[in-house]
Amino acid sequence: MPILDQLNAQLDRLAAFDSGPFPVLSLYLDLRPNDRGRDNFEPFLRKELQERVQGYARGGPEHKSLERDAEKIREYVASVDPALNGLAIFACSGADLFEPVPLSAPVDGHRLYIADQPHLYPLAKILDQYPRYVAVLADTRLARILVFAANTVERTNQIEGIKTRRHKMGGWSQARYQRHVDNFHVQHAKEVVDAIARIVRDEGITQIVIAADEVIRPLLLDHFPKDVAERIVDVVKLDIHAPERDVLETTMAALKQKDAETDRGRVEALVGAYRAGGLACVGIKDTRRAFELGQVDELLIPATFKKEDAADDLVAKARQTSAKLRVIEDASLLEPFGGVGAFLRFKV
Repeated sequence: MPILDQLNAQLDRLAAFDSGPFPVLSLYLDLRPNDRGRDNFEPFLRKELQERVQGYARGGPEHKSLERDAEKIREYVASVDPALNGLAIFACSGADLFEPVPLSAPVDGHRLYIADQPHLYPLAKILDQYPRYVAVLADTRLARILVFAANTVERTNQIEGIKTRRHKMGGWSQARYQRHVDNFHVQHAKEVVDAIARIVRDEGITQIVIAADEVIRPLLLDHFPKDVAERIVDVVKLDIHAPERDVLETTMAALKQKDAETDRGRVEALVGAYRAGGLACVGIKDTRRAFELGQVDELLIPATFKKEDAADDLVAKARQTSAKLRVIEDASLLEPFGGVGAFLRFKV
């Protein structure tokens, strides 16, 4: 199963989880090494687990459940993959839950929550901020097509064109040879475009970032079908043989820039629909009520939100009702309207 599909399936299971009377422990760890190349989560984990478990009556079922959770977590992190950038763990031994979520995407600081349901807001943000997309690196002889998701490469594909060599000719022979070369370039561009179109159409991928030299770039752009061309986010500069990590960093920067631009437009559309009495609502109370009535089509929530309990509840409701979720990076865009909002499927 592709990485992002697996993470979404985990998020759906957690959103539907019922812990009964037992508390749910939600742990987020930033596994990126510090400036000395060492992990820095162990002191946090040791201190927080001990203090939080002690907050429940010793000998009670909640305390016993949390003690088992803490033990399982310590065992799991002892052998965690050092290549990971983040880790989320959801545990409730009393209700038979232990769901680790290893992440290539970074987690914003160490956090530990204990509540009556999994704390999903940070995980939902990561899935929105690191979507599945296609990166294309191309020249006249080679094309690399990379599918990224959740801050890592899911798979790669390589297309090689026909090699052409420079020949010293003149007059008619040179012109004929150049047409021959140009035809090879066009054919190569068509093969690359066809491969990209198949991938994005079959998998519903909506974003493409391209890096191509000055010869192949116009040929690619000319041959993209309209529905595929509309998915191109940006054209960036990258060497055809750039390491995957460099490709990821450059293309993700382009996605984030585009996302910031479209965030503003999406919030403006929300506010406009709300003010016109259309299919939109704003504020925590009205958005929560819209979820209860099954009205919400798309939830807009900021990347930083002071009322995390409310954000967590709304995220869970979005997953339970198959509503889309969009994280707005600039929280100030939604702040004048209660911090959150939603586009609605229907009015009541």
